[in-house]
Amino acid sequence: MTELVLVGCYTAETGGNGDGISAFRRGIGGALTLETTLPMVSPSWLVKHPTVPMVYAANETGSGEVTSVSLAGGELEALDVVGTGGADPCHLAVTPGGRFLVCANYTGGSLAVFALSPDGRIDERTDLVRHQGHGPDAERQAAAHVHMAVPSPDGSVVSAVDLGTDEIRSYALSTEGRLTPLAVTALPPGTGPRQLVRRPGTTTAYVVGELAGTLLTLRETAPGAFEVTDSVRSSWAEPEVKNLAAHLEIVEDALYLSNRGPDCVTAFTGTTPSAVADQACGAGPRHFALVDGRCYVAAQDEDAIIAFPLSELGEAEPERYPSGSPSFVLAATV
Repeated sequence: MTELVLVGCYTAETGGNGDGISAFRRGIGGALTLETTLPMVSPSWLVKHPTVPMVYAANETGSGEVTSVSLAGGELEALDVVGTGGADPCHLAVTPGGRFLVCANYTGGSLAVFALSPDGRIDERTDLVRHQGHGPDAERQAAAHVHMAVPSPDGSVVSAVDLGTDEIRSYALSTEGRLTPLAVTALPPGTGPRQLVRRPGTTTAYVVGELAGTLLTLRETAPGAFEVTDSVRSSWAEPEVKNLAAHLEIVEDALYLSNRGPDCVTAFTGTTPSAVADQACGAGPRHFALVDGRCYVAAQDEDAIIAFPLSELGEAEPERYPSGSPSFVLAATV
């Protein structure tokens, strides 16, 4: 078995410096060695199928596409390329049973659903819903911008996080892949919600407020319906620059959140989060992966993956692995 770290990126077609999906081999001590790169236009978000060796890439372009990539035998092979029905797809998720792929189209302001075959191939688009509305930020919230699509643990509900309208719009997902409106949760104006992450086994969830630089704690009062119970800054220290919060991960009792502007990963403790440390992690940190006690950060503006041990967070001397305009880090064993 080989431990790989797959890196998504932005390519020249969308103003980036990357070349496609890069596969790094993870060696002793967590060091990365570049193995190969699969050329592809701006694969900005990656997600792995839960049971078969297949990865899906959101091609974040004006035309909007998603590509299925086989990992069989440790080789990366692009298979299906299908339109997402909206511009700039920025997030993908596979429902727990592996039956459907859901896609958030950022500029398109829409949510798409695709049926998946038993072998993980993309079958057909089963639904597409478009959001309407705006928020108080005239530059970033002039229209709907769906930034994340989150299936519930049983796959029966999909919650769409809309940065443009300051809402979480939840839908019931039928066995045929159709969406029916279920609940709408309004968030504080100007939050600019980017991500929704549930704490497993509880009714607690968290929202990353990109525009406000906040981390919100929510309670799920009914399937897909939430209420805000707490809000804190998304970094430990008061930032001297605009803070565009990005990616959140939960590991047991700890939360980790990347912040662009302060350019750090912040650690939080507690179910109601309290920040305890910031770790410098390169310019423009977006997505990151936590693997065996190490953090691998896609530092987009640094053109590098920045790695450090979580045990030294706040004081670590990071390692740097060159990678053009990285946006996503995915650990996979093949």
